[in-house]
Amino acid sequence: MKRKKKPNFYKPINQSPSMVSPSSSSIRFKRRTLVVLSLFLISLIVILYLTSNNNQKRKFIDDVVPLTDEFHSIEVVNEFPHDPKAFTQGLLYGGDDFLYESTGLYKQSSVRKVDIKTGKVEILQKMSDSHFGEGLTLLDDKIIQVIWLEPSGFIYDRHNLSKIGKFTHGMKDGWGLATDGKVLFGTDGSSSLYHLDPKTFKVLRNDVVRYKGHEVHNLNELEYVNGEVWANIWMSDCIARISQKDGVVLGWIILPELRKRLLKAGSRRIDVLNGIAWDSEKNRLFVTGKWWPKLYEIKLHPMKEQLQAEDVATRCMRKYEFH
Repeated sequence: MKRKKKPNFYKPINQSPSMVSPSSSSIRFKRRTLVVLSLFLISLIVILYLTSNNNQKRKFIDDVVPLTDEFHSIEVVNEFPHDPKAFTQGLLYGGDDFLYESTGLYKQSSVRKVDIKTGKVEILQKMSDSHFGEGLTLLDDKIIQVIWLEPSGFIYDRHNLSKIGKFTHGMKDGWGLATDGKVLFGTDGSSSLYHLDPKTFKVLRNDVVRYKGHEVHNLNELEYVNGEVWANIWMSDCIARISQKDGVVLGWIILPELRKRLLKAGSRRIDVLNGIAWDSEKNRLFVTGKWWPKLYEIKLHPMKEQLQAEDVATRCMRKYEFH
C-alpha cells in the first residue's frame, strides 16, 4: 500500500505579477500616481516661475532699458506739464510721483520739489543771485548740488529743501551729478567723468569718456541707471550710456523727436534737452529740457537702422566752447 504524500503547505509558490492581490496592486498604483503628480506639480511651478521671471526681465529690457543694442530711439508714453520758466540743470526721481529739480541762470536758480502729474512746484528753495545752479543727486536724506563755474556746491535736506551745508570738490566746476549709492559721479562740461568721495568730495578717479576711441565732450546732466551712467550731451539731442568702469560709451539714445514735437506745438522759447530722471521701482524714465513746457515719460526701442560713426560724430559729439 502506497502512502499518500501530505501536501506541503510551506512550499513557496512562484507568483506572477498578475497573481498579486488586487488590494496590494491598487495601493502601489496610488502611491506611484501621487509621486508622479507631485513631481509634475513641482516642475510646473518651477517652470511658471522661471517663465514669469524671464518675461519680466524681457519686458524690462525691451521696453525700458535694452542694454544689448548700441542705438535707441524713443517712444513717448506720457507727457506732463513742466514749468516753462525752469532752466533745468538737474533732475531726479524722489519717489511718490515727484521729482527733485535744480534750475540755473543767475538770479533765477533754485532747487525744487515738483509733482510729476501736475507740474506743480511743491517746495522751492531759491538760491543766491550770485550762484548759477547745476546738477543734483540724492544720497541718503541729502540733496547734493553743484554750481556752475565754481568748485563748490550745496547740501539740502531732502524733506524740506532747507540748506544744511556747503562743500568744495575736485572738479573744475559743476555740471552734472549722480550716484550709485557708493560714489558720486560728476561732470564739468568736458570729456571727464569724475568719481568723487561722497564724504570728502575729493576726486577718486577721472575717466576720459570715449566712443570708439574718440573723446566725447560737453558731458552735462547725469543719471545712474542700472549700472550705467547716462549723460546728456550739451547742445545735442543725445544721451550717452557710459560704463562706470572705464568711461567707455556703451551706446546712444537719440531723441530729436521731442524738440520737434515741441516746436510743432508752437513752443518757440525752448533750449536744449537736459534732465534725466529714473524711477528704479517702476522702471520709468523721464526727460525734459531747459525752458521746456513738458516733461516726458519715455520707453526705449532699438533703432532699426544703425548709425555710422560719422553720423554719431555729427549728432552727438561736436565740441562746443562754453567758458
